[in-house]
Amino acid sequence: MKKTLFGKAVVKWAALCLSVCVAAFLAFPAGAAEFKKEYKMQLNVGPTFYWGMGAVKFAELAKAKTGGKINIKPYFGSSLLKGAQLKSAQLVANGVIDCALESTINISPVIPECNIFSLPFFINTYENLDKLENGKTGKAVFAAMDKKGIVGLAWGENGFRQVTNSKRAIHKPEDVKGLRLRVVGSPIFIDIFRQLGADPVDMNWGDAVTAFQQGVVDGQENPVGVLLPVQIWQYHKYATFWNYLVDPLIFYWNKKEWNAFPKDIQKAIKEAALEAGEYERALCRAGLDGEKSINILKTKFNYTMDIPEPVKHMEAKGTTVTFLTDEERNAFIAATKPVFDKWVKELGADLYGKATADLKK
Repeated sequence: MKKTLFGKAVVKWAALCLSVCVAAFLAFPAGAAEFKKEYKMQLNVGPTFYWGMGAVKFAELAKAKTGGKINIKPYFGSSLLKGAQLKSAQLVANGVIDCALESTINISPVIPECNIFSLPFFINTYENLDKLENGKTGKAVFAAMDKKGIVGLAWGENGFRQVTNSKRAIHKPEDVKGLRLRVVGSPIFIDIFRQLGADPVDMNWGDAVTAFQQGVVDGQENPVGVLLPVQIWQYHKYATFWNYLVDPLIFYWNKKEWNAFPKDIQKAIKEAALEAGEYERALCRAGLDGEKSINILKTKFNYTMDIPEPVKHMEAKGTTVTFLTDEERNAFIAATKPVFDKWVKELGADLYGKATADLKK
């Protein structure tokens, strides 16, 4: 009799344990506590670019903040895309790639709202850019990403894009006419330079360098964070700092995978992205916003810039650097207004309204 009662007790106890285990299992998403050995991260540039340095910082911080559970491996130079830079958002959304640090320009085919940052001569200053990213505009962009299956985590930066060429200094729209310029293959870029009378050419950087050397292409446009590592002064002696549009970066993750992470892991990864974004933005702005970003790097990240004064560095290499006056900028604004108006319609009144409201704050 005692053995029978004991046996029944054991059975009841085992059944209770099983029910608790099943309930605990069902309480979490499948795979919530399972982590990959490696999370693949896509980015277009190499590790020596500020963009690449931001990706490395993100990986380091994510590993530290998650106690080694999340190991992110940056794949540089679009190696995961085999050169197809515009497919990043699509492949992350599909789960082929886990995450990315990507330019708004390159994800604009999937997230057209990102073209708000490419409206010609619309943002112009770091203050205005911060207002958009931290305001209703930034929320709208992240909401659009979410609908496509990717989760925006934080903002990074590639910087305001400047134009360089081998022919002449650019002060007015007429100076752009006839120049054959390598540009990003985004339709809005093609529209802007055609409107200014240039001959825009979409080509990868390797082909562009050969074209510069052969004199087949006269110039290009890129942020300072690209101009320095590629040593643009080897090919072009004229640079115009006109801030005609800006190239933010976004840290983002596959939505399905993100939702399967426990909340504490999500929090840690997001904190890592925010901190890496601050670091990477400071790298891009250092020497271009007075002492502000240089001080952030020194005090918060214990980092000293190799080239703290990028403009003087370019000038020392033989580059003639031109900054537009207000009058000259207004001439470019007027010259590109047809493109501006066309793309405002493409973006829609709602998003443009959010952007203009953010700028007024």
